[in-house]
Amino acid sequence: MNGELVSVVIPTFNRAGLIARAIDSALAQTHPALEVIVVDDGSTDGTAELVRRRYAAELRVRCLTQTNQGVCAARNRGLAEARGDYVALLDSDDVWRPWKLELQLSCLRAVPEAGMVWTDMEAIGPDGNILSRKYLRTMYRNSYRWFPKASNLFSSSRPLADICSETIAPVSTARLYWGDIYSPMIMGNLVHTSTVLLRRERLARVGRFNESLKISGEDYDFHLRTCREGPVALADVSSIQYQVGRTDQLSHSAYAIHMARNFLATITPALERDRERIRLPANMLAAVRAFAHGWIGIELFELGDNVEALRYMGQSLHLRAWQPKIWVFYVLSLLPPRTSGVAMRFLRGIRDTLRALARR
Repeated sequence: MNGELVSVVIPTFNRAGLIARAIDSALAQTHPALEVIVVDDGSTDGTAELVRRRYAAELRVRCLTQTNQGVCAARNRGLAEARGDYVALLDSDDVWRPWKLELQLSCLRAVPEAGMVWTDMEAIGPDGNILSRKYLRTMYRNSYRWFPKASNLFSSSRPLADICSETIAPVSTARLYWGDIYSPMIMGNLVHTSTVLLRRERLARVGRFNESLKISGEDYDFHLRTCREGPVALADVSSIQYQVGRTDQLSHSAYAIHMARNFLATITPALERDRERIRLPANMLAAVRAFAHGWIGIELFELGDNVEALRYMGQSLHLRAWQPKIWVFYVLSLLPPRTSGVAMRFLRGIRDTLRALARR
């Protein structure tokens, strides 16, 4: 087992205050055969200098630098340098549990047809407190709502305890699920990047991250293509701590318009290319296209571009007429910007009041 080299690729940008936690969590793995490739994407806060100084004596850590080109380019640089039999992706503000790689390697040995395995995750706030023990289905709720149980997604499963001892990882009653999930992935991303481990041969078929997808949501395209190439697996246990609530995260609401556009840019070519292969009913395909257009429309409305917002929301409603939320935003977009803004604040006030009452 210890001879299986794992390449850990960590892209980073201005994370001098966090990067050491991520690197240390990789180096603390119970599977010691690994290399850590940090790709500094043009940081201006001394991130690269900190990494080189702190890990000068650690032969398993390499730090590469490049001009700022975005997270996809940074990951691609790391992937090009990777020498391992397996590749793991770790964002610089996330932290792995010590047993993560050992568990996942056991899973891939147990299911040789699976080219990738990912896991659930804990959510931690800026103060370090755990907000959720299992956050995967919350973060990707728009995708998982179509498949509320893992058994709705995968064709096969077995107890993790059959694969990995409780002395290695807290597998308890958790299960390993696997199968072909390319069709379900069309409905939205089901995979969190910092939790994945890929076989090198699967990565060779998938290729690089798409560098034309900028800012946020770029990982969905990569994971969708990974699932297109064959079976994958989910170990239904939380193997990482995922940082939430930081304004510099690419999942922050400020980047939502980029995430929405990248979502549509990901599913459109997949639907055009693989319509005969995708085993989903027509109503689900219409729903995901409507969701994509409606999402962009709402974000454009929030940015004050009512004309473009109307265009996208109109397309969304054409695809799926029964969408009360989209109708509300569509009507608001017809109003003058100042009036629509007042109306939106009023509606949000009602929503927040109702939510507060429901929590009592």
